[in-house]
Amino acid sequence: MVTSLLGDQAVAQHRERTVRARVAELEELFGDPSDPANPVGYTALLEADRAAVPFAAGEALLDGFGITDEYIPRALGGRLDGMDTLVRIMRPVFRRDVGLAMGHGMTTFMAASDVWTAGNSRQRHWLAGLLRDGGKAAIAQHETAHSNDYVRSQVTARRSGDGYLISGGKPMVNDLERAGALVLFCRTDPAPGSRSHSVLLLEPGQLTDARAAVTARRTPVGLRGCRFAGVEFDDCPVPGSALLGPEGSGITTALRSFQISRTVIAATAVAALDTSLRTAVRFDRERSGGWQAGGRGDGGRTGAALTNAFVNLLLYDALSVVATRALHLLPAETSVYSAALKYLLPRVLTEAMYDLSIVLGSGFYTREGTLGIFQKHVRDVPVLSLGHAGTVACQATVIPQMPRLARASWFVEDEAPAGLFRLRGDLPPLRTDRLSLACGRDSLSATMLAVSAGIDGTGPVESALRTLAGQLVEEFRDVRARVLRLDAAGASATAQPAKFALMDRYALLLAAAAVLGLWDQGRYGPDPFLADPSWAAAALHRIARRLGTRVADLPAECETRIRHEVQLRFSTQISYDLYSTPLPG
Repeated sequence: MVTSLLGDQAVAQHRERTVRARVAELEELFGDPSDPANPVGYTALLEADRAAVPFAAGEALLDGFGITDEYIPRALGGRLDGMDTLVRIMRPVFRRDVGLAMGHGMTTFMAASDVWTAGNSRQRHWLAGLLRDGGKAAIAQHETAHSNDYVRSQVTARRSGDGYLISGGKPMVNDLERAGALVLFCRTDPAPGSRSHSVLLLEPGQLTDARAAVTARRTPVGLRGCRFAGVEFDDCPVPGSALLGPEGSGITTALRSFQISRTVIAATAVAALDTSLRTAVRFDRERSGGWQAGGRGDGGRTGAALTNAFVNLLLYDALSVVATRALHLLPAETSVYSAALKYLLPRVLTEAMYDLSIVLGSGFYTREGTLGIFQKHVRDVPVLSLGHAGTVACQATVIPQMPRLARASWFVEDEAPAGLFRLRGDLPPLRTDRLSLACGRDSLSATMLAVSAGIDGTGPVESALRTLAGQLVEEFRDVRARVLRLDAAGASATAQPAKFALMDRYALLLAAAAVLGLWDQGRYGPDPFLADPSWAAAALHRIARRLGTRVADLPAECETRIRHEVQLRFSTQISYDLYSTPLPG
C-alpha cells in the first residue's frame, strides 16, 4: 500500500512538472505584453483587432508551440491528459487575447470534443491526424433564427441511399473557411423529441460546390479577429459514414459535450479577468504610486475596488477548478457544476469590471497602449456567455434537477472527495460515457456542511470565516425548503420566477462550497496565501452579501492581507488566479 501511494505521488509530481514546463514555455514565447516592440504584445494584437483580422503573429506562435496537440487525447497521439491541464495551458492565451484563444483554438477543441465523445475509432483517428498536421475544426450548432435553441435546427439531413442529403443553413460558424473538419448539428427526424437530431462529421473540401456554399463573412462587436461565416446546403449529398454516433443521438451528444466545453471555456476566461486586474493595478501605480507608496491605492474606493475584483476572481476560480476536476472525479454530477460555472461567468465578470472601472476612470475607454487590452476584454469576454450554452441554457439544465436534489441529495449526500479540491493532484482519465444529463447527486454542497463544521481557530479572521460559513449553511437550508415547497405545490406559472431566483442562490452556494473545499485543502499546502483564512472569509462575505444575507464587516486584517496580496502578485509577476503562475513583463 505504501509503495502504491509513493508511486501515485511520483506520477502526480511528474505530471505537475510537465504541465508547469509547458505553461512556462508558452508564457516565455508570448513575452512581455506591454513591450511595444513585442510582435505578440498588446500593441500588435490591438492593431489586428482594429482591423478586424486574425492576430497572425499570435497564430504563428501557437502553431509553433503545437497548440492543437493539447486538444488531442494521449491515446490518439496528443498531449491531452486532463481538462485541468488544458485549462492551465490555455490561460496564457486567454490572458493575452480571448479572440486568439477562441479563433485559433477553442473552436477546434469544441468540435473535437464531440468527436472524442461520440465518434468511432476511424473518425477519432482521422480528426486526430488532421489536427496533428496543423488542421482546424469548426462546429455548427448555433441557431440564430431561434435564439440559439439548437433543437430547432434549420439544417435537415434526410436519408438517401447509403448517405444523407443536407439542406438548410447555419449563418454563424467560427473558422468555417479554414476548417478541415466540420461538426454539423442537424435534424434527421421531423418528429419532435429527444431522438430528432443527429451529428455529422464532414470534410468541407469534399462537399459539392453546387450544393454547399459559404455565405457572407460577419464581424461581431466582440472577438473581432475571429472569422465568422455562414454555410448553406441544397440537397448536398454526404456519405453515411459521416454520421457521428447513432442516428438520433445528437441531443445527447451535445448535452454531454456541452459539459466539457462549458467548463473549459468558462474556466479559462478567468485569465482575461486576471489581465484586467493587472492592468488596473499598473494604472493605479503609475498614477498615484500605488499601495506600497502609500498613495491613492492605500485605502478608499480605489483600494476597495482592486480587492473586490481580486476576491471575485478567486471565488469564481474556486468553482472553475472544482468543475474542471469534477469532469474526471464526479462525471455524473458535472452537469450541475458546469452549468453553475457558466451561469456565473457574466455576473462575476460584470461586477469585477465595474470595480476595475472605478480605478481606471476615463482610462476605461482607452483602446490603445497598455490600457487598450482592458477595453478589448470588456468586448470579448461577454461573447463567451452567449449562445446555446449561455445563461438560459444553464438555467434550463439546473432548475429541473433541483427538486430531486433537494429530496435525495442535499443535507444527505457524503462530501466530495478531497481530490476535487487539490489544485495539482493527479486525475483519472476522462470517461465521457459517464457524463450524466441528471444523476440526482450533489456532493460538492455536502463539502460546505462538512468544512463549516470543522473550522477551528480563535483569531478574528477564523471566527469571521466560521460565522459566514454557518450563515451560508442556513441559506442553503432555506433554499432546500423553498425548492421542496414549490415542488409540492405542482406546476404553476406564478412559481416560475421563484425557480430562477432559487437557481441563482444555488449557483452562489456552490461557489461558496468550492471556496471552503479549496481553503480546507490549502491549509496543508505550500501556498501561504491559500492557507490563510482571509481569502476564504472575503469570498464568503462577498457571496453572502450577494445573497442578501446580513453580515458583519470583515476584520481589518482580512482586507489588509488581501490588498497586500494584490500588490505582491503584481510586483513579483505572479498570476492572480489560484495557480499563482509566473508571468513575463
